[in-house]
Amino acid sequence: MSTKTVVPLRRRSNPLNGKHTNGVSVDGQSRRIGSVNSEMENIVKKTDNGYANGGGGGGGRSKASFLTWTARDAVYVARHHWIPCLFAVGVLFFTGVEYTLQMIPARSEPFDIGFVATRSLNRVLASSPDLNTVLAALNTVFVGMQTTYIVWTWLMEGRPRATISACFMFTCRGILGYSTQLPLPQDFLGSGVDFPVGNVSFFLFYSGHVAGSMIASLDMRRMKRFRLAMLFDILNVLQSIRLLGTRGHYTIDLAVGVGAGILFDSFAGKYEEMMSKRHNLGNGFSLISKDSLVK
Repeated sequence: MSTKTVVPLRRRSNPLNGKHTNGVSVDGQSRRIGSVNSEMENIVKKTDNGYANGGGGGGGRSKASFLTWTARDAVYVARHHWIPCLFAVGVLFFTGVEYTLQMIPARSEPFDIGFVATRSLNRVLASSPDLNTVLAALNTVFVGMQTTYIVWTWLMEGRPRATISACFMFTCRGILGYSTQLPLPQDFLGSGVDFPVGNVSFFLFYSGHVAGSMIASLDMRRMKRFRLAMLFDILNVLQSIRLLGTRGHYTIDLAVGVGAGILFDSFAGKYEEMMSKRHNLGNGFSLISKDSLVK
């Protein structure tokens, strides 16, 4: 009877990492299937321990997540996730401030740290009406630049996202501004050429000046118009300082204006995505019907 040489079968290597898992060489060393399975079981057990009891499929064997934390984990978080750590410290700090700070009396002017920082500018503008008028006119020009760009992206470039975002933003600003009407600061320095032109009344919360500039800047960055976006950001900072100096907005109005610009730009993007899927617009979103595009 002839003897045959039996050649052990080998699995193919994993195409993702080039490693063998059936007794074949892994990084120059031999590893049996049993050792691989054992290692995988350890990983699964360690993962299960990261969940609370009854969560993650661990059942009664699972532990609360914090029970698995070590000093090494704390060092890793502090080094690689320092931004949320910094905000966590801020939470603790301002919790203490909120519990110990005396409230502003009902008949007093609101306290605004931006007003404190721009006292000197307020005095200069109050003593120089012509300078105040020039700065107001320049700021109105900047508002016109924002509006022109936002409308241009829709009418000339066929990209309505910025326009939709501005519609969302200004409508919500009107609702919030009317719902809670903040008192006009006593040191307010108005101008007939400031926006809204004519020195008329306006909503303080939140700043449409800042939010509109953010919407335009975000669109510029999407289109890789980085220099133009940088210019708008610089002008946005300058207009914020002027608005504080003239007491045309509270600091909270300006801060929320930045967030509102980002938020409603995101909402407009989600709206475009939703409508594109609903109407099967493979080439992107448009306010024009598909029949019109074919024509």
